[in-house]
Amino acid sequence: MSANSLSNRSSVAIPRFIASRYVSVGKRSHLVSFMSAISIFGLALGIAILITVLSVMNGFDREMRENILGIVPHLTISTDENLGPDQWADIRASIAKQSSIVAVAPVIEVGGIAATTRSSRGVLINGIEAQSESSVSAIGRFVRQGSLEALIHDRWGVVIGEPLAQQLGVGLGDEIELFSSAISINPISPRPIFKNFTIVGLFKVGSQELDNALVITNLPALRALFRIRADYNGLRLRSNDVLAADQIRLALYNEMPYGVTISSWTSQFGAIYQNIQFSRTIIGFMLWLLIGVAAFNLVVSMIMIVRDKTGDIAILRTMGASPKMISHIFMWQGLFIGSIAITIGVVLGVIGSLNVSAFAASLEASLGVQLLNADVYPIDFLPSELNLMDVVFVVIGVIVLSLLATVYPARKAAAIQPAEALRTE
Repeated sequence: MSANSLSNRSSVAIPRFIASRYVSVGKRSHLVSFMSAISIFGLALGIAILITVLSVMNGFDREMRENILGIVPHLTISTDENLGPDQWADIRASIAKQSSIVAVAPVIEVGGIAATTRSSRGVLINGIEAQSESSVSAIGRFVRQGSLEALIHDRWGVVIGEPLAQQLGVGLGDEIELFSSAISINPISPRPIFKNFTIVGLFKVGSQELDNALVITNLPALRALFRIRADYNGLRLRSNDVLAADQIRLALYNEMPYGVTISSWTSQFGAIYQNIQFSRTIIGFMLWLLIGVAAFNLVVSMIMIVRDKTGDIAILRTMGASPKMISHIFMWQGLFIGSIAITIGVVLGVIGSLNVSAFAASLEASLGVQLLNADVYPIDFLPSELNLMDVVFVVIGVIVLSLLATVYPARKAAAIQPAEALRTE
């Protein structure tokens, strides 16, 4: 091939063709094959781990947003004062001015004790309107036995968490005693106030704070048990943006009468949610460092490949290849290696993301251990949610790193002088 014909060929097609040959040389160059395989393995492993871990963090974020934060109210307005209907009407009017509030439901929220002959436990009792509860809470989605709607027909019905029911030694249809904090004074001795309730529903969210401590019953039943004269002592609010709850709370604060407090979900779960976001950032950064190390390995591999191909480079230069063309050959080779690694890594990452929850569950079952303890984490299982944008972002990032990793080796290859290279061969 003459120098003129070589220079007249496409400046893209020839480097790309030669680079593809170098990547697929097979047994003709053990060093090139080995270094390419090491680079591909390192990048593919980093990509797969990064996609899988990001999917797990997305799963935690989804569980917090849709499940845990779907059950607890975004905002709660409560008071210890005995407010009348007119005062609650004024509060509701102030709430109606906030366009971001999409639902409001009354509640009586008090502390009490749930007890059976087997055990007892301090709990948070919520008296609700079963008809309107679905507008502010998604608890109905997590009822595994019975239903939340059963409270409509059974005044003395109660819905509790499955873990709490196991601690108390009861099941669906059994009775538990709910004790009021009030004391009945009689001439002989003070006596606690309690009432038998029938379990009409069992739920499990996966959060210890909810499954082990939340008891749901009717407003009229709770008013009678705790001898509350007002229709309710709080309002539960749901907004169209859970992350804007604190801004809404500040906007409503100045419009509330004396003795009325406003709390948001951040007081209970805010620290956990922030920790999840912080962990996602830190873990993502560390995994990108892992990919960066793999990209540095690609630099070393490409330098070794350039040294192995010094004779070929000299021959191409004597045939009329320009330093730019030589540089493009090795940039294309690095891009091919990165593309192969991306393909393998994405496939493994997607498979891992779709199966990590089942794998964690089978690992727990086979080893008899619990990977996520509900005493520490907001949920007791490993969630996962594959996000297409995460995959796209990882692919673009690795392509950029692969190209950057080829810059120095490609320049070294372009700087090789044919005469000196052939003299040393």
